[in-house]
Parts: sequence; C-alpha cells; structure tokens
Amino acid sequence: MKCFNTVLLALGLAFVVYLVERTGWKQLWQQLRILGWGITLIVVAEGLANVAHTVGWRHCIPGSRTQLSLWQLFRMNMAGWAINYLTPTASVGGEVSRASLLAAKRNGTDAAGSVLLDKLMTAVAHLVLVVFGALFLFWRVKLPIQLWIAMVMTTAFLTVGIAGFLVMQIRGTAGIVCRWLVKHKLGGRFMAGVAKNLWRVDALVKQFYRQRSHDLVLSVFWHALGHSVAIVHVWLFLTLLGQPASLVAVAAAACLALWFDLLTFAVPINLGTLEASRIVVLKVLGCQALLGMAFGVAIRAVQVFWACFGLVSYAFTTLRRKEAAQRRCDCPKNESALNIYMEETT
Repeated sequence: MKCFNTVLLALGLAFVVYLVERTGWKQLWQQLRILGWGITLIVVAEGLANVAHTVGWRHCIPGSRTQLSLWQLFRMNMAGWAINYLTPTASVGGEVSRASLLAAKRNGTDAAGSVLLDKLMTAVAHLVLVVFGALFLFWRVKLPIQLWIAMVMTTAFLTVGIAGFLVMQIRGTAGIVCRWLVKHKLGGRFMAGVAKNLWRVDALVKQFYRQRSHDLVLSVFWHALGHSVAIVHVWLFLTLLGQPASLVAVAAAACLALWFDLLTFAVPINLGTLEASRIVVLKVLGCQALLGMAFGVAIRAVQVFWACFGLVSYAFTTLRRKEAAQRRCDCPKNESALNIYMEETT
C-alpha cells in the first residue's frame, strides 16, 4: 500500500508540473501576487473549518468530554490531519496518531472507538453534502453528460461503501475478519491480541450508537459545517481577485469541489487532483484555466500552512509526553502523582 501511494504521489507531482507549465508560470505568479495577503482570510476560514471538525470529533468521544479542552483536542486533530496529508499512508497513519495522542488522556479503547466513529461521521457528512449538492447542481448548472454519469456512479458506489461501514459499526462487527482468522488459528498471538482489542472497540461503538445517537447526529452536523467552508473558499478567492460571482454560481462551484475531494481522499496530499479539480470547478463559472490553477495553488498553500501547524502540534505534544514520563521516572517516591498529572494537562 505504501508503495502504491508513493507512485500516486510521484504521478501527482508530475501532473502538477504539467498543469503549471500549460498554464504559464509567470501568469500564475501574477494572479497569486494580486491575491497577496488576502490569502490570510482563506487561512482563517480553513482554521474555523478545522475547529468545526474538532467539535465533530468531540461528540464521538465516549464518557465525559469536559476532561479535554477544545484546544487540546484541536491540536490532536490537526496532528492527525497533518500526518494524513503529508505522508503516503492512505489516510490511516493520521488516524492511528490521533488515537495514540488521545489514548494518553483517555483509555485506548475510548480513543480508538472515537476515531472510528469520527472517521465515519466525517464521511457521512461529506457524502450528504455531495448528494444535496448534486441535486442543487442538476437544476441550476449545465454540465457535460459524461460528468453527470461519473458523479452518479461514483457517488452511488461511495454511498454503498459508507452504508456498509455504518451497518458494521451499528452491529459491532468491524473486527469480524480478525475474529474469523483467530477462530481458524491464523495469525497467531498477534492476531489474537488484535481481535481482542477490536472486540472491545466494537462493543463500545455499538453501545455508543444505542445510547448517544444524538451525539452522532451533532457530529455529522459539525463536520458538514466544516466541509461547507468550500463555499467560503470560492467566494473569498473570486472577491479578492475582483471577479465576484453570484451566490448560486459560487455554491455550484463549491459543490463540485466537494465532490472531487470526496473522490480523491486516498491520493497523498491530493497532489495534482486538487489543482486539476479547481480548474474544472472555476470553468463552471466561465473562468479561464489560469484562474482555476491559481485557486488550486492558493488552497494548497492554505493546507500546507495548517499541515505545518499540525506537525508542530504533534512534535510539541509528543515532547511533553516524553518529558512527563521522564519526570515520572525521576521523581521522588513521596512526590504526589496529582502534581504530575496537573503538569501534563496544563
């Protein structure tokens, strides 16, 4: 899988170079210079979207949510997002990192269960927006029939997949494959340990659906709010460049952008697909490819900014954990464990 993602990364990089070459380096730079410091507004909008996604994750954490501040959870969330974005791990490495960081504050089962729930609620919110967006586009925007067919087929395929995972979580059968392997004496002790842990997570997730389904609805709402920042991105970019468009046109472009992002979630850092999709998105508004390419590069810069923030958060959090562990080993036996706990949580 890692090799496959590395190949995708290389192909994406080559495609970006090709797109920039076809668009024109000088013309692209001129567009970005016009945008100037206005890009900070897009950075702030993306930051607010990330906060919304963090609140969505918070609703998926079992037990009391007051044990963790929103700021702590935001840094964990951004650390996981950065690892997903910058490394060829097919959106897996970041989720493991999120669970690991949260497990330092809560037990491992709660942490793993919350990440699994949040991942699915994020996908559900994204899919809901894409479906409603397609209905919105159908009545207001003329698109090539080939694009409509692609949208319908891929959206239907993703709907089946997401619905399948939803049913598995509700029934608590996410670890059924591991348990089957253990039953047939495959995988040895390692697989037995994995199956045992997954059984605990399955039980927790199943209970969560029964007792706190309202929190899952709120999680979908907050994730949908975070995804909806795509509308703000389009509006801000066009306004800053002095090419305002109607709200209907902006919403249509944002719906297409969300659809492309849903399809290319497994491509490392969306390299190539982000720039190409934004060219198509702005062509819907009648804009030239140059403007679309500049939009893609601007969004790329915003994402890199928040990815760097996430990496710094990850480094800072892991460093604090190591220092706390070292103090715990070096502290006198009569030192209060409560003092150490207070130092870790501040």
